[in-house]
This record gives sequence, structure tokens and C-alpha cells, in this order.
Amino acid sequence: MGETWATLGVDLHLETGAEATRHGVRRGLTDALREAVRGGRLAPGTRLPSSRSLAVDLGIARNTVADAYADLVAEGWLTARQGSGTRVAERVIAPPVRPAPSRRKGGAPTYDLTPGSPDLASFPRAEWLKAARRAMAAAPNDAFGYADPRGRVELRSALAGYLARARGVHADPDRVVVTAGFVHALAVLGRVLRARGLREVTVESYGLDIHWNLLHRAGLRTVPLAFDELGTDVSALGPASPKAVLLTPAHQFPMGVPLHPDRRAAAVGWARRAGGVILEDDYDGEFRYDRQPVGALQGLDPEHVVYLGTASKSLAPGLRLGWMVLPSGLYEEVLGEKDAVGASCGALDQLTLAEFITSGAYDRHVRAARLRYRRRRDQLVAALTTHAPTVRATGIAAGLHAVLELPPGTERSIVQAANWERLAVHGLARFRHPLMGDRGRDALVVGYGTPADHAWAGAVEALCRVLP
Repeated sequence: MGETWATLGVDLHLETGAEATRHGVRRGLTDALREAVRGGRLAPGTRLPSSRSLAVDLGIARNTVADAYADLVAEGWLTARQGSGTRVAERVIAPPVRPAPSRRKGGAPTYDLTPGSPDLASFPRAEWLKAARRAMAAAPNDAFGYADPRGRVELRSALAGYLARARGVHADPDRVVVTAGFVHALAVLGRVLRARGLREVTVESYGLDIHWNLLHRAGLRTVPLAFDELGTDVSALGPASPKAVLLTPAHQFPMGVPLHPDRRAAAVGWARRAGGVILEDDYDGEFRYDRQPVGALQGLDPEHVVYLGTASKSLAPGLRLGWMVLPSGLYEEVLGEKDAVGASCGALDQLTLAEFITSGAYDRHVRAARLRYRRRRDQLVAALTTHAPTVRATGIAAGLHAVLELPPGTERSIVQAANWERLAVHGLARFRHPLMGDRGRDALVVGYGTPADHAWAGAVEALCRVLP
């Protein structure tokens, strides 16, 4: 019963005196006691001095001590029982939290030539900010409420007009659904297809494993189609084929060729005859450098093609903005599944993108980006001609990446050499469907959109050093 603060072996240094407020003293005492318990200086079960004794020891008001004790009892650090006094709670004292070890700076690549990202340094910050201010000023009150699973009507209307004009998409605002990027859209579609009874989806033999894995998680097996110089070979699609196929017809990823016109017609013809659906991933269809971009496949048959687009390549993946243009037969099912999955994107970002498009800023940005990426691709091809004449860039002049054909059997060693040069680059094997085995040619998939302008020349020089 005679405990004092001194006998507990804990020093408390509180700000007291005329200038100290009661609230400040209480807070200081509460913090000091909490840290003494947390750090193990006050062991579980230790009885604390009475509020009267501690107040005398510290020269503060008894009510201040009582309030500090009550705060810590409420937080679970102390217990207080009639006749037993105030004690440190019986609890496991967590060890001090140490910061997670940081990655060694030396391990980060000096140059990143992996595909999939635009030049983030070129994001149009000033124009985006202007659009955001205009969108915020004009935003209706309901923009701050719960989200419509279809997305904001302002963005759906802007996208319908833009996609019809720029990509030949047959788009009505009531058929457009805004998503949190392409991956979100594919996850929703995978669940819808599985709910319809599908067990398999046909895919291209080269692509992204993240997309295949999404379909696998939805319960769908992926079956690859063969690939040749005319693009993905859709002749294997028939009455017994899975009733859905995922394609990148404008610019096959990563091989970099468009789907041949005869094969475009054949794919649409299969979908009509078999009652199937084509999932068209138009990830970079706006970036064609040698001619006008090939129009979207969806324009040939809007009732059998789901058009999928994204702002990830044209603006930035961090916006998490994508869109689907749906056939009427899928619309309600997709909306219901999207509402269940959630992950809607913010209304203000949607309104900003709508303003960015309707004001013409999006078109201006795409034109400027197209010129920048075309110049980079031309510089890459010229550097190969001079410094690595045995390596050639294949595919059309389009997109944000190029495929560099390598001598047989050299892909793995060149990727390893690039790593030693602190150059991040992927071999073509990384994008080959597992069911295709090791069949295929040796190549690098070089993302020339990723580096900032000031780093591009150095990245090309580093790449040429590791090429044969």
C-alpha cells in the first residue's frame, strides 16, 4: 500500500508550473505512463501508486492523475478494481517496432526498359490540374455521393464520343462502363463468363501472365492460339471452342503486329456463328506512327465484341481509369458483378478525365506523346543499325515497346548481361503462355516509353552494350 513513484524506479519529467495547463500535464503523464508500460519498465501486474500519493510526489492535482489513470484503463494498459488499486494490465508487451529494412539503392536498375508503362515524367500535370479545377467547379452535388456502378455519365458520354471518333468504336454512353483499369474490367468479365457456365477462355500464345492468372482465379482455364507472321491464328476457333477469346488485334502484345484483316473477319464470323464473345484489349491503339491506327475490332460487330480501353498507356497507370463498351446481352450481368466486386474509381477523377477529353486536352496530349514515342523508336532502330547490326526490331511502328529479334539461343544470357549493367529488360520467353512450352524465337521486349526524356539516350547506349 505504500508504493511511491520513486520506489517503482521510473523517472517522470512533466512540465509543471504556472505556464503548464492541466490538459498538457494530463497528456504528458498519460504518455509517460504508456511508454513505461510499453517499454517494459512497468511489468504486468505492477501496482501503481494511488492517485493521491502520485499527485503529492509530482506536485500536481489529484484529479489530473485520476484522469490519466482512467485514460490508460480505457486503452487497456492499466486495470482498476475496487480494493486492488490500479495495476499494469496482464498483457504481452510487444517489442519496439523497428523500421523495415530498406532496399539497397545499389540494387535498383539505372535504366528501366520493361514494357507496360508510359513516360510518367511527361504526365500533363498543368493541363490535368486545370481540368480538375473546371470539373470541380461544375461538379453536381451527387458527384460526392455513392458511385453509380456504370461510372459518371459525364465520362461515359465523353468516352463514347472520343472512341467513336478516334478508334471507330460503336459506343453509346449507356453501353459504356467505367472501371478501375483493365485488370479490374477483366476480373469482372471473368466472373461473368464463369457464372455463364464457361470453363475455358481462348487467349493468345503471347501475353501477360497477370491476365491469364486473373482468368484462372475466376475458375477459367486459358487455352492458347498459335501465332505466326499474320498475327494470332484464329483458324482454330470453331463450334467446340471456348465461347470467349481474349485478343489484342490492333497491336498484339508483345509481338507488335496487327491481326491480319482476313483473321479479323474470321474472328468476328466465328463469334456470330458460335454465339461467342471477343474481349478486345485495345491497350495502345492510339499510338501508330507509320499510318492511321487500325480501327477497333468492335466496330465490325458491337454485339459480339467487348471493347476494353484504359488511360494507363495514354496518361498514367496511377489514375486507375479504364472502360468497357459492352454488347447489350452482357450489360446487366457485368453491372451486377461489378457492383458486387466493387473497386469503383473516384468520381472526381472521372469528372476530370471527362473535362480533359471534351476540352481537347486529351487529343493534344496524345498527339505530343505520339511524336515523342515515334522519335524514340526511330532512335532505337538507328542505334541498332549502327551498334548491333545482327539485331533487328520487328513488328509495326506502333505502341510503346519494340521486339528485338536475337540470334538463336542468346536470349537468356543477354537478359543476364543486362541485369549486370543495371538495365531492366524482359526476354520474350517471359510472355509466352505456359502451354506453349519452350517453343518460340529468342527476342527482347524493349519498352521505349518508360524512361524519362533525359534518360533515354543513356538507356539506348546501355542496351547496345549488351547486344551481340
